[in-house]
Amino acid sequence: MMKNLAVLGSTGSIGTQTLQVVEAHPERFRVEVLTANQNVDLLAEQALKFRPDSVVIANEEKYPQLKEALAAEDIKVYAGAEAIAQVVTLANVDLVVTAMVGYSGLVPTINAIRAGKNIALANKETLVVAGELISRLVEEHKVAILPVDSEHSAIFQCLAGEHRSRVEKLILTASGGPFRGKDSGFLAGVTPADALKHPNWTMGAKVTIDSASMMNKGFEVIEAKWLFGISPDRIDVVVHPQSIVHSMVQFSDGCIKAQLGVPDMRLPIQYALTFPDRVDADFGRLDFCKYPDLTFEKPDVGTFRNLGLAYEAMHRGGNMPCILNAANEVAVDAFLHGKCSFTAMPDLIGATMAKAEFIGKPDLEDYMETDRSSRQIAREYLKSLNF
Repeated sequence: MMKNLAVLGSTGSIGTQTLQVVEAHPERFRVEVLTANQNVDLLAEQALKFRPDSVVIANEEKYPQLKEALAAEDIKVYAGAEAIAQVVTLANVDLVVTAMVGYSGLVPTINAIRAGKNIALANKETLVVAGELISRLVEEHKVAILPVDSEHSAIFQCLAGEHRSRVEKLILTASGGPFRGKDSGFLAGVTPADALKHPNWTMGAKVTIDSASMMNKGFEVIEAKWLFGISPDRIDVVVHPQSIVHSMVQFSDGCIKAQLGVPDMRLPIQYALTFPDRVDADFGRLDFCKYPDLTFEKPDVGTFRNLGLAYEAMHRGGNMPCILNAANEVAVDAFLHGKCSFTAMPDLIGATMAKAEFIGKPDLEDYMETDRSSRQIAREYLKSLNF
């Protein structure tokens, strides 16, 4: 059956790879909506190639350029965050691929769920910020969330055909990023260029920095809690430098199922788009002879404190993960722009978590205010660093 897609964040790493999957299976997918933050040239190029019903550029200053580029085409052109939040509700959209980065993906995802759309979720911050609200809306509107992250896709595949009551533990794997094995003294002097050199995966800048700091894995633990209904004490992280085992599930009889494959994001993207089918692809195949040693080790939470902060936020619940995310977005942006050291990022996040107002049972308005106020607290802390 043909699926009509809305791809949010189509010019980013996940978005462009999603369109590669779509292009490989024209008999299965049609692109109805494309959105981007500010890469207007690539968005226009994608629009001319896939000819969607609508395109949206979040940066409203880029609207005239996009409008002019598509003036001769029968394609609706919009701009702004509100437009992105609205196009996901179009009647001709079946599946919304949320590949936007950060908090910006929350409201469009909520609107899509309320409109009865299934979600292929690559924007982990949506469940980090408001997992309880999203889970309630998913159940209320009877839609599916299909994980795109390689780790959650692995768990999703391992759980196929299994009874959830027999799950003893989820085991998320982490590559360790470019600084695995390094101490805090080394980390104090790393640059953004150093942190952006991921050993295995090609990702956007923000996600790559999160991977280097282990915050990305902390976010994935929180996301796993909501995706699979597992309590935090039953979600473990192990460092697996080869990135071949994408994650595992341990069952009540002691059996462990793992999903393995080459580190290629098109694999979990295609599985989410084609589910419940498994479709042929010409992606690379895993040759075990090239990986004679698959190793696993405990994460160093003393050095990479962000992982511990994420567990703390998850255990406290309420709006604390939202505070964590807001502070982290400020910290990563500051680090990328030379306003904060790598080792100061967890200091900034921890200080924001300590100072921001805790709300045990937040609603959407609470989340929005928490995000705003937490960013302000984080920016004030940033000023005090005099970096």
